Amino acid sequence: MREEFRAFVLGPEFSCLGARAALRHKDHRIAAYGPIGTAEATAQLARDLAEFAPAAAGAEFGTFVAAFMGAAPECEAEFEALLWAQLQALHEADATRGWAPSVSDRPEDPRFSFSFAGTAFFVVGLHPASSRLARRFGWPALVFNPRAQFERLRADGRYAGLRDQIRVREMALQGDLNPNLAEFGEASEARQYSGRAAGPEWRCPFHRQK
Repeated sequence: MREEFRAFVLGPEFSCLGARAALRHKDHRIAAYGPIGTAEATAQLARDLAEFAPAAAGAEFGTFVAAFMGAAPECEAEFEALLWAQLQALHEADATRGWAPSVSDRPEDPRFSFSFAGTAFFVVGLHPASSRLARRFGWPALVFNPRAQFERLRADGRYAGLRDQIRVREMALQGDLNPNLAEFGEASEARQYSGRAAGPEWRCPFHRQK
């Protein structure tokens, strides 16, 4: 699975240059778990992500990839439900329950990001049934990207150029861009996590426990 993930991301047609850069740096981790959403997978992922989080925000290109064994979802709606069930369970297993102060804990807020162990993450869902080719991986997976990295790229003046290159590659690969794409602060990124093109009626099922 690890080798297939590396081949998937480092392939010439893969559009996300940030993911490619992350795999070429030492600050990444790829881990395999049982079926997505199960208690065992959640407990193991919570331990691993808690270990990864403290250093993640300071890494130049750090990322944590959690791939899940077992039966893959048959459609995008099924994967989306599993993704949010897993993130909800992961949040409830967070020993700190502390939300990153730089982001909102309300999924409808344009400044929302998922938070674990006090670290804000942009989550990218991958699975075999994805309509987005850049997210069509052989196993269901969640990629946790520390949001602090995006903010450093903005501060360094590199973010816009990298974003535009990724969108050009996505157009070449897919022929269009995901309609849910939006900049942080313009619309909630929760709509982007699963990769499914959600309509205006979509509501995120996640809720923070305090």
